[in-house]
Amino acid sequence: MTRSSARPATSRRSDDLAAQHPGRLLALRLDVTDRSAVFDVVDQAVGHFGRLDVVVNNAGALFAGMVEEFSEAEARAQMEVNFFGALWVSQAVMPRLRANGSGHILQISSIGALSGFTSTGLYSASKFALEGMSEALAAEAAQFGVKVTIVQPGGYWTDLYTSSRATSPNPAYDPLRAELEKQWAEGSIDSEPRLAAEAVMTLVASDDPPLRLLLGSMVYDLAFDISRRRMDTWAGWEQTSRAAEKAVPAPNA
Repeated sequence: MTRSSARPATSRRSDDLAAQHPGRLLALRLDVTDRSAVFDVVDQAVGHFGRLDVVVNNAGALFAGMVEEFSEAEARAQMEVNFFGALWVSQAVMPRLRANGSGHILQISSIGALSGFTSTGLYSASKFALEGMSEALAAEAAQFGVKVTIVQPGGYWTDLYTSSRATSPNPAYDPLRAELEKQWAEGSIDSEPRLAAEAVMTLVASDDPPLRLLLGSMVYDLAFDISRRRMDTWAGWEQTSRAAEKAVPAPNA
């Protein structure tokens, strides 16, 4: 976003964006896995509007499959979009926001960053990587007045599901897949993307935005449940953890 009434937006098919929002968007074609193209498009947006104020890293892809089933190409493709794409955009916009002495980068993460889930392990891996990078970026950018927020949504009716791809199934996992199909038999009950958009607008209007923002009651409750289970596990193994540390002088001292 910029301070103009129009907004720059990117997609692999920029003509679709322009048709959906005539006069409201500067639609630019971009594949976020192409680092040089990312920098070029950021230059175009700044050249058109003069500055950037809010940057939303929303590009994402879902590859479903058991961890063992992923080919190298599939694993790399998952990381290229969800992690490297956001990294390239962050690198491209930081000099602009740093020069402004202000700005806000929103990294759209996922419920999948709270924990690894059966059949979406590589998706979770890409979101874990995104969040680790974004935490460091937030600490580095703060001295320049630039804010970073990691947005962790639950389920929304976007095209993430319909555009998802799957690995070639290994028959060894057929019983587990059958169990998952039973769990999913009633279908997903997700929310309208408009509600997430309204939450994002509240976020960017805040003078003191959080590092992380959960979107949805289900993901909110799940985050607390996962955190409690982790804390219980750490506490249960406290003795072993503490016994693994004893400061000694450097070996070459």
